[in-house]
Amino acid sequence: MNDDEPSLNIPSLLTLAVVSYFVFRWFFNRDEGSNGGGRPRRVDPAQVEQISQMFPQLSTREIMWDLQRNGGSPTATTERILSGQGLETPPPSFQPQTAIPTAQAPAARAAAAVAAAAKFGGQDLITRYNLGGKVTDESADDSQSPISKNAWSQNKDERQRLLQKRRDDMILAARKKMMDKKQSPAQ
Repeated sequence: MNDDEPSLNIPSLLTLAVVSYFVFRWFFNRDEGSNGGGRPRRVDPAQVEQISQMFPQLSTREIMWDLQRNGGSPTATTERILSGQGLETPPPSFQPQTAIPTAQAPAARAAAAVAAAAKFGGQDLITRYNLGGKVTDESADDSQSPISKNAWSQNKDERQRLLQKRRDDMILAARKKMMDKKQSPAQ
């Protein structure tokens, strides 16, 4: 027998088998984690709630899908939305691992609305700021005295009057816009 030839022994075969096992396991688990397959990552419900408050037009399912795909980064999801790319619709097989916070969100919003109504006695802005007379006056559009945006008076009373007028104009403009919006779908 020739001693110059290398031989395979049991410890070297076991080492090769263990190393191969870990290489294959790492390779296949890496692919599963990146495309959403395999064991899904848990998404933080607070992040989902935060993004859904910033962008109420998006469904929580879409937000959860994007957060799961990008490793739970709310910054990446927000950047994708703001850049105009939008979010992908999740596949039908996507089942979120966390409880979807939409059941809690309407209850919290309703509670906040009730608290705000109780705080102001159930008044709307028109009655709260006594703008009823200006609502019926159709000439109260932009034809009134123009105020330069850069004019800032040294007189405290004048500043107060100008700020109240701006507030009133903003409330009336929002009401007019809302009324136009309500009338346009009916046409």
